[in-house]
Amino acid sequence: MSSTASSSLHLAVALDGTGWHPASWREPQARPREQFTAAYWADLVTEAERGLLDFVTIEDGLGPQSSSHFLDPDERTDQVRGRLDAVLIASRVAPLTRHIGLVPTVVATHTEPFHISKAIATLDYVSTGRAGLRVQITARPNEAAHFGRRTIARIDAYDSPASLETVTDLFDEAADHVEAVRRLWDSWEDDAEIRDVATGRFVDRGKLHYIDFQGRHFSVRGPSITPRPPQGQPIVSALAHDTVPYRLVARAADVGYVTPHDAEEARTVVSRIRAEQDVAGRASAPLHVFGDLVVFLDDDPAAARARRERLDTLDGRPYTSDAPVFTGTPSQLADRLLELHSAGLSGFRLRPAVVGHDLRAVTRGLVPELQRRGAFRRAYEADTLRGLLGLARPANRYAAV
Repeated sequence: MSSTASSSLHLAVALDGTGWHPASWREPQARPREQFTAAYWADLVTEAERGLLDFVTIEDGLGPQSSSHFLDPDERTDQVRGRLDAVLIASRVAPLTRHIGLVPTVVATHTEPFHISKAIATLDYVSTGRAGLRVQITARPNEAAHFGRRTIARIDAYDSPASLETVTDLFDEAADHVEAVRRLWDSWEDDAEIRDVATGRFVDRGKLHYIDFQGRHFSVRGPSITPRPPQGQPIVSALAHDTVPYRLVARAADVGYVTPHDAEEARTVVSRIRAEQDVAGRASAPLHVFGDLVVFLDDDPAAARARRERLDTLDGRPYTSDAPVFTGTPSQLADRLLELHSAGLSGFRLRPAVVGHDLRAVTRGLVPELQRRGAFRRAYEADTLRGLLGLARPANRYAAV
């Protein structure tokens, strides 16, 4: 079914360090010395909220960033390396914002579902109902070595049979991870907390439910220690490029991020995800499909091209991405987004090439342009992230009917 009740499109931004171009930290607006401060992240998220965006995602990982498309970390010292914890960033900036959703990245491969469920439920409380997560897998041996609990077969080429088997297993595990997290969120009924001083009853033990989940790689039993989040179920999202991750989105997510390069490809991708929803038995479940684009935005298209070329020169090679790279003006980007929107994408997650420049170009250039065209909100119309996305608060699966 369609994921949005409105013809207006949805917008999010993906925050990653100083920006998605590896030389972004060398731009005058980049503030690289402040990247590991709370004030830096607070400024970015409050700017995104100024633009009335639906949510921000915050990148994370279990190892240092790498320019390698495969598994080995590189040895480059001229690119940003190191991160703050995405969930903790979101929790820090949540009290400084009022409307925008906060969606940190969590890596399912080596992280316990119990810990993630508790962390995101806490973020939902801290933000009063604006939390989500972006679930991610990892197959990097150096990241598995941090934990020492398992080995993962090496992936040397994504299209080899052995590598496909490994990737499929990791995405299946991620789907199990999300299912366990969702069950833990539901393990407390909404009215389980009594807090009656007169009777001395704080909790109704009969409304705490013992979940029993058994997956291939882990099992989870017992209730959460955190009451059910304000949204009931915070938003789950995932990035998908092909059939196996499309299945994860269809089976487990509320929002999927995809990377089509044109309207025809967008229609095909949306159709494939909807087909996977049918297979997963979720045909009637609301599911947003967002297009991802890296953006270099300037008022003059020549200036945007020159900026990209300057950054490429600094980095020593042309910039490439898993997502389409848009270089031009906010008005030209609005044209592109509306074309893709008409092909079935309900929203977009924009990756600012240089956060200090391109985020403001989104909030102060693109957003007003979309508003002039009647394609984007002029005020926040809901208090929760589910509300902004037009998703109802789900019933608790364990509550008595």
